[in-house]
Amino acid sequence: MAEVSSGQVQQQFEQLAIHGQSSMSQEVQVAPASSKSVRFPLRPGKGTYGDRCIVKANHFFAELPDKDLHQYDVTITPEVTSRGVNRAVMGELVTLYRQSHLGGRLPAYDGRKSLYTAGPLPFTSMTFEITLQDEEDSVGGGQGGQRRERVFRVVIKFAARADLHHLAMFLAGRQADAPQEALQVLDIVLRELPTARYSPVGRSFYSPNLGRRQQLGEGLESWRGFYQSIRPTQMGLSLNIDMSSTAFIEPLPVIDFVAQLLNRDISVRPLSDSDRVKIKKALRGVKVEVTHRGNMRRKYRISGLTSQATRELSFPVDDRGTVKTVVQYFMETYGFSIQHTTLPCLQVGNQQRPNYLPMEVCKIVEGQRYSKRLNEKQITALLKVTCQRPQERELDILQTVHHNAYYEDPYAQEFGIRIDERLAAVEARVLPPPRLKYHDSGREKDVLPRVGQWNMMNKKMVNGGRVSNWACINFSRNVQDSAARGFCHELAIMCQISGMDFSLEPVLPPVTARPEHVERALKARYQDAMNILRPQGRELDLLIVILPDINGSLYGDLKRICETDLGLVSQCCLTKHVFKMSKQYLANVALKINVKVGGRNTVLVDALTRRIPLVSDRPTIIFGADVTHPHPGEDSSPSIAAVVASQDWPEVTKYAGLVSAQAHRQELIQDLFKVWQDPQRRTVTGGMIKELLISFKRATGQKPQRIIFYRDGVSEGQFYQVLLYELDAIRKACASLEPNYQPPVTFVVVQKRHHTRLFANNHNDQRTVDRSGNILPGTVVDSKICHPTEFDFYLCSHAGIQGTSRPAHYHVLWDENKFTADELQTLTNNLCYTYARCTRSVSIVPPAYYAHLAAFRARFYMEPDTSDSGSMASGARGPPPGAARSMRGAGSVAVRPLPALKENVKRVMFYC
Repeated sequence: MAEVSSGQVQQQFEQLAIHGQSSMSQEVQVAPASSKSVRFPLRPGKGTYGDRCIVKANHFFAELPDKDLHQYDVTITPEVTSRGVNRAVMGELVTLYRQSHLGGRLPAYDGRKSLYTAGPLPFTSMTFEITLQDEEDSVGGGQGGQRRERVFRVVIKFAARADLHHLAMFLAGRQADAPQEALQVLDIVLRELPTARYSPVGRSFYSPNLGRRQQLGEGLESWRGFYQSIRPTQMGLSLNIDMSSTAFIEPLPVIDFVAQLLNRDISVRPLSDSDRVKIKKALRGVKVEVTHRGNMRRKYRISGLTSQATRELSFPVDDRGTVKTVVQYFMETYGFSIQHTTLPCLQVGNQQRPNYLPMEVCKIVEGQRYSKRLNEKQITALLKVTCQRPQERELDILQTVHHNAYYEDPYAQEFGIRIDERLAAVEARVLPPPRLKYHDSGREKDVLPRVGQWNMMNKKMVNGGRVSNWACINFSRNVQDSAARGFCHELAIMCQISGMDFSLEPVLPPVTARPEHVERALKARYQDAMNILRPQGRELDLLIVILPDINGSLYGDLKRICETDLGLVSQCCLTKHVFKMSKQYLANVALKINVKVGGRNTVLVDALTRRIPLVSDRPTIIFGADVTHPHPGEDSSPSIAAVVASQDWPEVTKYAGLVSAQAHRQELIQDLFKVWQDPQRRTVTGGMIKELLISFKRATGQKPQRIIFYRDGVSEGQFYQVLLYELDAIRKACASLEPNYQPPVTFVVVQKRHHTRLFANNHNDQRTVDRSGNILPGTVVDSKICHPTEFDFYLCSHAGIQGTSRPAHYHVLWDENKFTADELQTLTNNLCYTYARCTRSVSIVPPAYYAHLAAFRARFYMEPDTSDSGSMASGARGPPPGAARSMRGAGSVAVRPLPALKENVKRVMFYC
């Protein structure tokens, strides 16, 4: 889409503003621009509600330099894509010419096109010639003993003076926009030394010396490291430091790596086709060094595997066409006898100049991060390594800061940056928990949670759902029919005890089926049940499914068939739980079943007594939205957007959900609002927002007079884009229902992927920590480490279980409802106690959590091939498949639509 000017964006936002709102029915395409003329709401004062306390944050005050910063453009020829090579060139240049040509200055370099200095260099433009020893040979045949030398021409040319004055103004709250360039310069300066010492990955640095390596299995190991980022905050500039771990490829001989990958001795039997695929996938792009040439450890990058075994490979050795086998060549040239002649060779050349290396002469180069998808075991092992109790993590962070010795960092000294080595002490407040309502027929009619937890003892669901007709299918070989019957009976009793109207007898006895026949079994059992129920005008309300503990694609297939084909809600239970049959487990499953069949587990007392500010006074709809992207390495599969919205008022507890596939890694939700032509060439409107507004009206008899929109999964760099595009879609969806219908909107971004951690001021004070040693649920921070002027806050709404709690960060991007800090913080915290699946408060606001669950569920609906047809919502009112061409979102390619959710499934919390 075309870029828009600041003036245009301001105009667009004036059009969007609720006052002076004219009809929005005409098409105005708001471009997803990232213009800085949009103003996010200013902080409406700080919150005062709750018990005050002090917490520590992993933010370290950074003193702003008063140096005169200069920026220079760098051109290196021949051009190199590797930052590492660029840095090596610049490092050599600084070593050789710092005193003679650079005026003694120590520059900071971004590894690409920009160089920064504290004060001017003694020239405006200069050319240098730099010679480097080449350690990597990606194509050459590997003969000859000498390393190649590479000559680079480097031009350094003055570009601009970097302005720190505006950064100081911004930090003081006297300027609205953060000067990103100045922040970037300071970030580059502080990254210069760790980049030379450690392996940089994104904003983190890793090293085998920063903590114990742990094996993750299949040739991978975890490396410890730290995250570092400079941020503008209310206390001034702050350096955010956190611990991190990630997966690296073990620096093993390739033979050993392959043996670990396949989990067997590879000399015993030949490789199968699937073995070869697995090896090729794991090793493509990996750098290796050869070990058969003494100290000549030349490095190569693997491009593939040979299709033939080593003993069958030969290649021309001279221009006369003399051919030698690889085995013969290695024996004659290096006196090296190849042992594993049945294995393929590594291909390190290209199609024009093939270059074969036997696996046994190659060792994986240390320090290569593994960026592909980890398997379940590896994820579990990595989580175990990263899971640290708050006290340990705090200590590690302090040790890292001390170890980094910023006071000795020559770059920090050169640029005049000073880092405080103490954690920031921050004023916080602990918000009280809300009172929760249960049914009047229970012994306890309401409850006040303690430290973010409560239980269902002596309580009944506030609105128990009805399950008159249900059936059970068992896909587990280990569970006998009698065990399945006994389990279902106990579950039915627990649902009754919890307050549901649940029939104790199924429509048909449980049946056992084989996982590979999942579709046939489900449809047959559904038909059998409906043959009994249909003549009586009844429906099947629920399917209970028993699954093997390890069930591969069975779970996903089952959900897809039930929700998009049969129109049936289901509850899956693993075999291990069937045998244990613990009361706690059954009670938790009952909570999930109740909301899947349209019940409510609990409701905020304040909602029922109409005491929630800006929610209880008039019909309010609360949305949650999220986009989940495919795993790294899946380079074409679509992203999935999900939107949920409350369907009850004043309770705001039930959320209907819609899902939609869109272009790969597209962050803006394309199907919030849509326009297309019907077969009669009439213009039709639809999309997820419109459908959810209509279903709210149908469920409550009223149209929403306020909209609160919690949006998950947006990074800071996309705030403007997402707000412009999605607020416009909300506006248009409202206007498509009635020309002047424009309820006020509050748009809040929810972030969990950040590195701010909060620690108790005194870990031994039992009044300020929960059982896991974390800060108490309800702890909110809106000062010091927050944005200098905008409306944001950190909220830790949950009790920790293990590891260090990560507070959620809420940033308000648009607020026509004019919330005070206390009102929005309290609403958000209280909603965290209404999550349907457990009797604990959760770490992010439930509508955002539900949207995440719905998006995750929709991945199972996708067919493996995602190549044709248009981006389309599952169940959201959208054009027929024939109209798909007009539905491509901004800059997106066509995406196969998800199969539509059945109407009765959409209305309930099927994703729970």
